[in-house]
Amino acid sequence: MAILSFNNLTQSFGDFDVFIGAGGSIPNGGKVGIVGPNGVGKTTLLRVLAGLSEASGGGVHIAKGTTLGYLRQEAVMAFADSKNSVYEEMLTVFADVRRKEHELREMEAQMSAGDFDDALFDRYSKMQTHFEMVGGYDYPIRIKSVLQGLGFGEEDYATPLSVLSGGQKTRALLGRLLLEKPDLLILDEPTNHLDIAAVEWLEGTLKVWEGAVLIVSHDRYFLDRVVDTIWELERSGIEAYRGNYTHYTTQREERWTNRQAEFDTLQEKFLKELDFIKRNIARDSTKDQAVGRLKRLIRQTKMAQVGGIGAVTGMSWSKAREQYDISGSKWEVPDVERAIKALPRPSNDWNAMYLNLKASHRSGNIVLRTEDLAVGYDGEALFEAEDIELRRLEVAALIGGNGTGKTSFLKTLLDRIPPVRGEMKLGASLDIGYFAQAHDELDMNQTVLNELIEHSNMLIPDARNYLGRFLFSGEDVYKPISLLSGGERGRLALAKLEFEKANFLLMDEPTNHLDIPAQEVLQDAISRYDGTVLMVSHDRYLIDKLATQIWEVRDGCLRVFRGSYQEFLAARERSQQMAVQSEQKEPAPKSEVTEPQAEKRSKNELRRLRHQLAQLEREVGEAEEMVEDASAELQTASTLSDFERIQKAAERFESAEKHLAAKLEAWEALASEI
Repeated sequence: MAILSFNNLTQSFGDFDVFIGAGGSIPNGGKVGIVGPNGVGKTTLLRVLAGLSEASGGGVHIAKGTTLGYLRQEAVMAFADSKNSVYEEMLTVFADVRRKEHELREMEAQMSAGDFDDALFDRYSKMQTHFEMVGGYDYPIRIKSVLQGLGFGEEDYATPLSVLSGGQKTRALLGRLLLEKPDLLILDEPTNHLDIAAVEWLEGTLKVWEGAVLIVSHDRYFLDRVVDTIWELERSGIEAYRGNYTHYTTQREERWTNRQAEFDTLQEKFLKELDFIKRNIARDSTKDQAVGRLKRLIRQTKMAQVGGIGAVTGMSWSKAREQYDISGSKWEVPDVERAIKALPRPSNDWNAMYLNLKASHRSGNIVLRTEDLAVGYDGEALFEAEDIELRRLEVAALIGGNGTGKTSFLKTLLDRIPPVRGEMKLGASLDIGYFAQAHDELDMNQTVLNELIEHSNMLIPDARNYLGRFLFSGEDVYKPISLLSGGERGRLALAKLEFEKANFLLMDEPTNHLDIPAQEVLQDAISRYDGTVLMVSHDRYLIDKLATQIWEVRDGCLRVFRGSYQEFLAARERSQQMAVQSEQKEPAPKSEVTEPQAEKRSKNELRRLRHQLAQLEREVGEAEEMVEDASAELQTASTLSDFERIQKAAERFESAEKHLAAKLEAWEALASEI
């Protein structure tokens, strides 16, 4: 059953239609993601559905008794009148529970004082049962779990809400909503202000969320992990797709391919019909038939003009006249022919920029090498790095928490700050292009047009045409850069980067502020790029699709993983599982000799040991796969009752288990030395 539905929803401001004819429904437990370009009205739609704004037309129905929770994109004004601390605000969710808890304590005090009245016992028993059912014994644990998941440490619990930053207030509001457990949770860009650990925690929470969720997000990986339906919002309404974001991209391509084929078929049918009319309208014997067919063709062509092929195939003439403005002057045969040939083809392209990254020349095979590198400022290391080798055409993703030194690594590579220790060697024939996270390569005092001309020496007409590919048209090119949005600055920085034709791109959070269409364009451009890329990014979808190496900065060390993001995640999970298993075992007593030896190990020796540990982790994964294969073979042989095959499979299984045990023992021994 739908807990929320809406039909023919329209929102207009003056003569401008934000969207028209939008419709959809959310079932109980459904998880829906809304996508679309910036400015199409995603936040506007959420506000209308949440009852915070009134639509210009159409209606919204919410099932009786349904509770809603709404997280706005920027909750700067949240808690404006609250004097609570972070923890006190979370407690407000459980006000009724805490009142019952107080009553229980009072009754317990009465009984301790000797009041053994049967009515009191009966009342206490019933209230205690209800108290347990509503989570009265675990609400402090729930609060702690949510706050920690969203990045609040215990030292933050007593912080007054009034002194929190806008991002912290947004996280606090999200925490309160999660604790309230509404039937429908409406979230506008919930991953803003969250680090990767908090985003992963939120994904896990929403995947098992019992209520319904409606999400607007630019985080494609997040949508992949959480939602089961995608609504694509356009000016003309909503198109619904079943599945997560990746399923949506596949279905969207298939749907538009089918629509283009349907359009070609319909246009060809119209032209054949027109040909019959032209040949027969002047003949007395067939004139009446031709005139009747001309009237019908005129109606269908007008419907196709305003409503697309869907209006022709799925709507009556009377309904089309109600929904669309299809009045106008009387058409003759030449008018109909011009209109048929001018019908717009369906297009699956949002109003997206066009980006074509190309290198002017080939670099050497080795692009970057480091040895014994430490990165930081003023002699203080932010992190030490395992030795790196980046080869031509590879894409390396540098990941880690905020403030760990990722941007400092790029600036060290650009020779803007010196390394604290060690060497960073660049390869031969390199031209480096740099995309800065804060867009600080842009001159905020310049206009869009002048910034490009000074960078490229283009003539004004050429510069304007070039900027048009990045969605700067008309008077937009004369805007001061200081007045541009984050997304507009990002597109301008990419326009400059393309012009440089560098063969080694350093990209610091390139998808920040870009809407999903622009993110898709950037991803496609990097996938086709004939150079090498090093990107700092929190965009896990981009990393997952493109990265060939993962460089993770954690606990003061940059660790190199050669492989895809999914392989990196699998290796990390294996490492965490093995660490837990190792902790659960009784630690071996350390001799007086081995402890000083561990302390005396050089950093190069520790680095070598870490390399060996990473190699063993990969070997453990391979050994686990061998055990799984042998187990499957043994099960198949048993099903077939093939004794000889069972014997061989059992031997293989026993050998695989021994091999895995040996690898695990080696890993544990080495892990204890580091």
